[in-house]
Amino acid sequence: MDYKSAGVDIEAGYKSVELIRKSVESTVRPEVLGGLGGFAGAFSMNAVKGMTDPVLVSGTDGVGTKIKAAFILDKHDTVGIDCVAMCVNDIACAGGEPLFFLDYIACGRNYPEKIASIVSGVAEGCRQAGCALIGGETAEHPGLMPEDEYDLAGFAVGVVDRPKMITGEGIRPGDALVGLLSSGIHSNGFSLIRKIFDMTPDSLNRHYDELGATLGETLLTPTRIYVRALKALTDAGIVIKGASHITGGGFYENIPRMLPEGCAVRVETASYTAPPVFKLIQQTGGISDRMMYNTYNCGLGMVLAIAPEQADEAVRVLKVAGEKAVIAGEVVSGERTVEIC
Repeated sequence: MDYKSAGVDIEAGYKSVELIRKSVESTVRPEVLGGLGGFAGAFSMNAVKGMTDPVLVSGTDGVGTKIKAAFILDKHDTVGIDCVAMCVNDIACAGGEPLFFLDYIACGRNYPEKIASIVSGVAEGCRQAGCALIGGETAEHPGLMPEDEYDLAGFAVGVVDRPKMITGEGIRPGDALVGLLSSGIHSNGFSLIRKIFDMTPDSLNRHYDELGATLGETLLTPTRIYVRALKALTDAGIVIKGASHITGGGFYENIPRMLPEGCAVRVETASYTAPPVFKLIQQTGGISDRMMYNTYNCGLGMVLAIAPEQADEAVRVLKVAGEKAVIAGEVVSGERTVEIC
């Protein structure tokens, strides 16, 4: 009897490490110390030099049941982007710069090429966010998980100078809501989607004219990473009073998280065009408007509170930075509620 006969292939683990080496190295920042394979990822604190009051900010999350589509289509090179995005976008909401990221992959069986494909997506997400992938873990769980399945989660650490933190405290009625458009569903609400659509190869490979793609391609579109977009705003002198990453809980749960007492928001849905996948989900599933906005980003992946006199300039800067952005509503008097109109 040996470990391999018990379901854990140590040699496959070694091969996985070698296959992911180039992906990991492509994310290195000057502050990274050491290389792949150490017990701990090391990161120099030179990144905080020059700050008056450096504050570490962190985020952890996973991809959720979106990975079910990856299993069925045997396509694993994008879910890593989702994993990074879910963590670093939260850090960006506090005004933070993501510094480094660690991933955790639990699998029923270690297939090195599959692990390498997953990590290639993680590395791509790190490159988009400007952070380093300094470590991770791949754990085989034979007998606990099916051999062809895995779960993916991650953890990111960033830093922000306390005077530049985005806290929401300065939000006032009359401020504009600037919305950054999403790339699609991102990584939330997939448990409902799996009830609406047959999660089979035939169903996922069906082409929809209104989507301009197959259902599977649309579902696996990676979560957009907004780190560089928010940095472009601050570099341009735009004051971000509040920021909300629209994830699980949609508009109704996430936007109030940035609001101080005495403030509510009005979101004008006519101000932007949502990706057509949301209409397909709603019509196919017979879902109410409120449930849609309480589950999905419905086309806005990030919502910012900006002083009205800076709102137009914020939209311009974001568009130069490659984002689709609109003035999507305003802050009004109220008690942390969201009106969709």
